[in-house]
Amino acid sequence: MTMKIQLSFRLAASLIAAAALLGAFLILNRPESAASEQATDDAYVQADFTVIVPQVAGIITRVDVADHQEVEIGAPLVGIDERDLLIAVENAAAHIASAQAAIKSLQAQLDRQQSLIAQARAAVDASYANLRLAQAERDRFTNLARDGSGTLQARQQAEAQWAIQRAARERDQAGLRSAKQQSAILEAELEKARASLLAAKAEKAAADLNLSHARIAAPVAGVVAQKKARVGGYARVGEALLTLVPLNALYVEAHFRETQLARVRVGQPVDITIDALPGARLKGRVESLGPASGVSFSPVPPHNATGNFTKITQRLPVRIRLEPGQEAARRLRVGMSARPVIDVAARKS
Repeated sequence: MTMKIQLSFRLAASLIAAAALLGAFLILNRPESAASEQATDDAYVQADFTVIVPQVAGIITRVDVADHQEVEIGAPLVGIDERDLLIAVENAAAHIASAQAAIKSLQAQLDRQQSLIAQARAAVDASYANLRLAQAERDRFTNLARDGSGTLQARQQAEAQWAIQRAARERDQAGLRSAKQQSAILEAELEKARASLLAAKAEKAAADLNLSHARIAAPVAGVVAQKKARVGGYARVGEALLTLVPLNALYVEAHFRETQLARVRVGQPVDITIDALPGARLKGRVESLGPASGVSFSPVPPHNATGNFTKITQRLPVRIRLEPGQEAARRLRVGMSARPVIDVAARKS
């Protein structure tokens, strides 16, 4: 009886040991992505910063914000000396007035030139009439001189008068052509003046735009950080004056191992804990998966083609959107460490 009990215990122990070994084997060989939840400690609170840089250079005359101040969209931030910019605006306005005056003058000259063309055309018509009369007189006195009824002197006078009228006709025709050519020249000058007006208006628009850039306003709502602007300092084009951090648009950027991402999909729910906020649990959802690992953007990728190869599991970024209306989210700050847990078994929304 005792032997049977001992054999039973040994058999049970063997079965338990075999089951334990089998379970350990299955657990150790189970793919990491098969888990119903995927978590990482390589995650941080992030925001898309807006760096404020001036588009015009000048002395800073006004700084309307302080470090860590919360501002709304359109709030004034920095003012730059406007005097040079105002001079540029007035100069452009003067160019516009000059171009407009030139256009009016040329238009008046064109109107006057039309009258001169009409006058020249009337002179041509008159010269044609005089030439026809002179032609008739020349023919008449030539016939009279041939018949002996007229004198040679009368015929010569008629021919001279005909030549004079012909020259007058050519002169008047040349005057008409000149008047028309002058009209074409004035029209070309008018087009040039109109082009100058367009250039002056563009110059004025650019000057107005530069003047508006002297008053820098907040393009987004956020909190002021890295404020370098100081009254009396010099603002240079493209040099950062301050940074706006949009705390109302925070997100979590997590870097998961590539072996964890087989079942991660956009829209899956995420539970987030923050190291700086013990006890607080935030809700979020997977917003997007990065297109490449961080090391892929390195100037010198570590991949090599030599025989000394060591496989390293890569990490890919996953962007997690925070659900709105969470009170604890107001206490978040950029750079805080987070631990997101993605429920990969849940249905995405």
